[in-house]
Amino acid sequence: MSLETPIKIREFQRKLYTKAKQEPAYRFYLLYDKIYREDILAQAYRLAKANAGSPGVDGQSFLEIETEGQEEWLAGLRQELVQESYRPQAVRREMIPKTNGDGERPLGIPTIRDRVVQTAAKLVLEPIFEADLEPNVYGYRRKRKAQDAVKKVHELLCDGYTDVVDADLSRYFDTIPHAELMQCVARRIVDRRVLHLIKMWLTVAVAEREEQGDWRYTASNGKGTPQGGVISPLLANLYMNRFLKYWRLQEKGKQWRAHIVAYADDFVILSRGHAVQARDWTQQVMSRIGLILNEQKTSIRDARREEFNFLGYTFGTRHWVKNGQRYMAARPSKKSIQRLTAGVYDLLQRREKGPWPEVCDQLNAKLRGWRNFFSYGSIGRAYQIVNNYVERRVRYFLRQRHRYSTRGTRPFPSARIFGGLGVFRLARG
Repeated sequence: MSLETPIKIREFQRKLYTKAKQEPAYRFYLLYDKIYREDILAQAYRLAKANAGSPGVDGQSFLEIETEGQEEWLAGLRQELVQESYRPQAVRREMIPKTNGDGERPLGIPTIRDRVVQTAAKLVLEPIFEADLEPNVYGYRRKRKAQDAVKKVHELLCDGYTDVVDADLSRYFDTIPHAELMQCVARRIVDRRVLHLIKMWLTVAVAEREEQGDWRYTASNGKGTPQGGVISPLLANLYMNRFLKYWRLQEKGKQWRAHIVAYADDFVILSRGHAVQARDWTQQVMSRIGLILNEQKTSIRDARREEFNFLGYTFGTRHWVKNGQRYMAARPSKKSIQRLTAGVYDLLQRREKGPWPEVCDQLNAKLRGWRNFFSYGSIGRAYQIVNNYVERRVRYFLRQRHRYSTRGTRPFPSARIFGGLGVFRLARG
């Protein structure tokens, strides 16, 4: 199944982007019928399926849809949109661990039908809002990734912007006010049917399983855009852009010799001597737009003397081994390494796993995925730590599986583990 966007849709998106970019005040008033275009709905289904995910509250899976007839299912969904009878179902909530290891966060899982319609809406709306996003927004954008934000932070630090506001927003996705968010949307979108769609997705009930297996429904409180919804990252970017645009229009970057680098709700302000003013101003503005800057977790750092973490990397000064000279470094954080080694431990802790080739494939996928992100900056030491840990855990796993009593390395030396046994060794590409 090809996920490449069909040429006709790409051309349509390019026209929307160009119009929005050339006319910043233009408001789009005929978009709803584009969302239920057959080719857009079909592409939305392909994208939703590629992202996989669990069924929503209705329990319907992609296999069930395709067994009963995908074309008929899409035709029925399209008809609901045409007749304006489409109504989203409740979002299933699951609690999942945070990527930083600090507790859990709620994940909203819409039904497949809702994911498909949201994806169709995103295909139409994203080019318009993309034209408005500030250049320092890196999250959830095409041709941009978290590593680009990491590189930008490192470049600014090396250029002397070392007075840092390490910012933390309290429950950003859960606190975005709907009324103000809809105003942001309406600055570009006039089509009432599109606005109605977005409002329905924002205000739909949340469903959670009780111990006895029944669903417990909670109505919307007028805030938040559920993490897990297809349209949520786009809306979250749009609302954060409100703050970033105000920063630019007020010329705070020029006033305080400062730059903001933002990835979704994670952002840092890097300045030359004005971190306190930048933090205080940010706190006031966030409060005015209905967001909360966490005072306990927001800190000011002098990167020349203190380290700080951003997007899984640790930034701060290090010393060259050869001559002891100080330099500004970016490297994988201790937590990032610990999360990876914990995942390796979990994968290799039981002997009743499948055949070694299958276990090795899972292990290598985990290692390659980590390496693909943590491939920038001072990575040698982190790679050495991970490789050493993987070697020990693989050796222990295989000794247990093959019932070797020896604790030595002779049966499974390093060269064999990373050679004949096929384990992926982290190395700079």
